Amino acid sequence: MLLRMSTLLLRTLREDPADAEVPSHRLLLRAGYVRRAAPGGYTWLPLGKLVLDRVAEVIRQEMTAIGDQEVHFPALLPAEPYRASGRWTEYGDDIFTLADRRGAEHLLAPTHEELAALLVKDLFTSYRDFPVTLFQIQTKFRDEARPRAGVLRGREFLMKDAYSFDLDEAGLQAAYDRHRAAYRRIFDRLGLEHTIVHAMSGAMGGSVSEEFLAATPVGEDTFVGCTACDYAANTEAVTTPAPPAGDPDAQPPAQVHDTPETPTIASLVELANARRLGGRDDWTAADTLKNVVLRLRRPGAEETELLVVGLPGDREVDLKRLGAAVAPATVDVFDGWDAHPELVRGYIGPQVLAKLGIRYLVDPRVVPGSAWLTGANEPGRHATGVVCGRDFVPDGTVEAAEVRPGDPCPACGTGELTMRRGIEIGHIFQLGRRFTDVFAVDVLGPAGKPVRLTMGCYGIGVSRAVAAIAEQHHDERGLVWPAAVAPCDVHLVAAGKGPQLEAALELGGRLSAAGLRVLVDDRTHVSAGVKFTDAELVGVPRAVVVGRRLAEGYVEVRDRATDERVELPVDGLAERLVAEVRRERGDMV
Repeated sequence: MLLRMSTLLLRTLREDPADAEVPSHRLLLRAGYVRRAAPGGYTWLPLGKLVLDRVAEVIRQEMTAIGDQEVHFPALLPAEPYRASGRWTEYGDDIFTLADRRGAEHLLAPTHEELAALLVKDLFTSYRDFPVTLFQIQTKFRDEARPRAGVLRGREFLMKDAYSFDLDEAGLQAAYDRHRAAYRRIFDRLGLEHTIVHAMSGAMGGSVSEEFLAATPVGEDTFVGCTACDYAANTEAVTTPAPPAGDPDAQPPAQVHDTPETPTIASLVELANARRLGGRDDWTAADTLKNVVLRLRRPGAEETELLVVGLPGDREVDLKRLGAAVAPATVDVFDGWDAHPELVRGYIGPQVLAKLGIRYLVDPRVVPGSAWLTGANEPGRHATGVVCGRDFVPDGTVEAAEVRPGDPCPACGTGELTMRRGIEIGHIFQLGRRFTDVFAVDVLGPAGKPVRLTMGCYGIGVSRAVAAIAEQHHDERGLVWPAAVAPCDVHLVAAGKGPQLEAALELGGRLSAAGLRVLVDDRTHVSAGVKFTDAELVGVPRAVVVGRRLAEGYVEVRDRATDERVELPVDGLAERLVAEVRRERGDMV
């Protein structure tokens, strides 16, 4: 393939677009890979489409290598299967819905578990047909409230999703392990530094799930690692080690104290130590019980309900962690104090919440027998010695407190947690029988009795992977594509108009005939300096500058990643470049 920049649909930009927030967004726009078409929607221009296709091809090769079969489901889906599974309601405002001319409701596909289960139910009847795994690479839709970061978080995106169907849990585990290993190979081939972390399943459901996160400072996900073991988890999935429970009746009775002008934890701790409340002068924020009022909305409900979360006062509520814990319900900040005078702002304690009929969930550190300094539900008053299991009984525990560097590892208990940010590029799930139960996906088993199939789901954000690669592979001058995904293998820059241009086109033709993808800058209306700047911005791994030394039989070859520059003879150059590119591309050729 030979692309000529004089005719290529390509417009590079000298300045960063005003609305571009992260490096991948800025550079994909500036280098002419994508163009914004609508909020959360982007047109892939020729160079961008080449990268997108190469990423998809790596994924396709690895999926077929483990026996997955490619299909293509429709993107416009009937509502009925999603109503049956409950996800029409669970997804809430995150899905695009519409009605056809007859009034029948549809949605634009966010994912295809329901359709995959129904297809397998329709086609297979015997255990002899299994295991079966289907995959597709297709556009998905999500009604993002705030599309941002270019193709990293849009309303329309390309995704690979695979669905495994097995007769038992052992088969599901084997399918899960195959895909996990294939994902590692995929991301290694794409040049993506990644970490596998424990994750929450969310609206997908299932018992086990893991995310593949590409480390980058601009990532929307925060994940932790342990300094002493191999534990890694998305912060949403981090579990808090609970202290030993005690005997609630062994604690002294609670005492109420006047604590005027102490609506904050810091002011409360200062006063408590100054007045030796409860006979102590060593109070810390961790000894206090903070009670945060929130609004909870269940799927399909028009009205919200109150939810109070209790946690040690040295922690803040992480709404993302809490949201994952209560999904598919959603939570939001409470601001209706005037309508609820029974809740004394700044002085709320758990002692009266059960009488008020308000659901109360606590941090795992709040165990039976633990005593706290907390609100007394009266203006300007707090109580000491308020004991869990005696003075209040929570409705359950919830992982809602912020995770901090230095927290103890929940896996080994000896190491400390470190924190990094990353982009989710893949997610794998053991769904079990959530969807096969909904649609009664049974086959005749070896014993002559029906067997309910068990299911796994495995997703990769294809367009998101392009942005993640750009985040990890760029410098101050532009993109630096890995060889496996670059739009072209060689970028030929004709530094002059006459013999240099002719030589560049001739060399490009030979390279193209040998199976390489070649981009030739044959523009005659721009300077050599502009061509060099664009070559660095576009980020093809290898540039060949055909310049003044052509008359002596030499050209300059530049390595975009290392900035190494060598002058090589024109004779034999095509054969040398072909061999080098094939070696770098490996099985992409």
